[in-house]
Amino acid sequence: MSAADVDLAVQTAIRSLGDRTREAEIAFFGGSFTAIEQSYMLSLLEAAYKYVKSGTFYGIRLSTRPDAVDREILGLLRDYGVTSVELGAQSMDDDVLTLNRRGHTADDVIRASHLIREYGFSLGLQMMTSLYGSSDEKDIRTAEKIAQLAPDTVRIYPTVVMKNTRLDELFSLGEYRPKNAEESVGLCAYLLRFFDDKGIDVIRLGLHDSPSLRESMTGGAFHPAFRELCESRIMLENALEIIKAGGLSGEVAFYVSPRSVSRFVGQKRSNINELAKLGIRAEVKTDAALGKYDVRI
Repeated sequence: MSAADVDLAVQTAIRSLGDRTREAEIAFFGGSFTAIEQSYMLSLLEAAYKYVKSGTFYGIRLSTRPDAVDREILGLLRDYGVTSVELGAQSMDDDVLTLNRRGHTADDVIRASHLIREYGFSLGLQMMTSLYGSSDEKDIRTAEKIAQLAPDTVRIYPTVVMKNTRLDELFSLGEYRPKNAEESVGLCAYLLRFFDDKGIDVIRLGLHDSPSLRESMTGGAFHPAFRELCESRIMLENALEIIKAGGLSGEVAFYVSPRSVSRFVGQKRSNINELAKLGIRAEVKTDAALGKYDVRI
């Protein structure tokens, strides 16, 4: 990517977003932005900053490695209109980080997070589930340690194995078996509710679908609507708690937020079918006063 490419991307966004650009950030993702050669990094920032300086965009968001953040870098980012910094923490377990050759430690994540906060940036943290050597328990502890850092946003990426990688090699040798999408839903639904209860916004759950991803993946947890699967699981679990507490059977009217009807019903009516197996004939009604995952009868 060049500075000219930044201009082209921003102009496309302006045509698409219109006046909404004033609340939007220009984002640099797909690599460790602060680890690239500094003059190159500044040329990209300079191309984006003029749109922030003019008030066309709110700011600039970027992602990077926890060990590629220091005071000098953060000072430069602040000078060039950066508003949000996301760190690819992936795990807060040093054994998992070492096994996956991440090249940084959990302490690097903590140190970088504190510095990012000190310099006034919005903090985002990214974690992965089902990495080589990890477990549900370790992933939950990672989420708990991330929550202690009070990030503004979190992204959760269940591991997807890509061709020609070390994980692919381990996978083909039978030494590593990542969870598939169906197996990952339970854990990720728990993590989604965990962060929601903490008031931390999960802005991404699962990888964005693309032809290149589908062509390159060899295993792991990918589904084009993975977040929807997790949110539907949360709704089902809430309904099951009510059924168990009330000893319910037969026809039951469940009230949910108008925006959560599809979440409650589930993909291909999966939740309705699960309730039917328990002898519940579910009728779905709406109540605008209810929250995103709330269910009542």
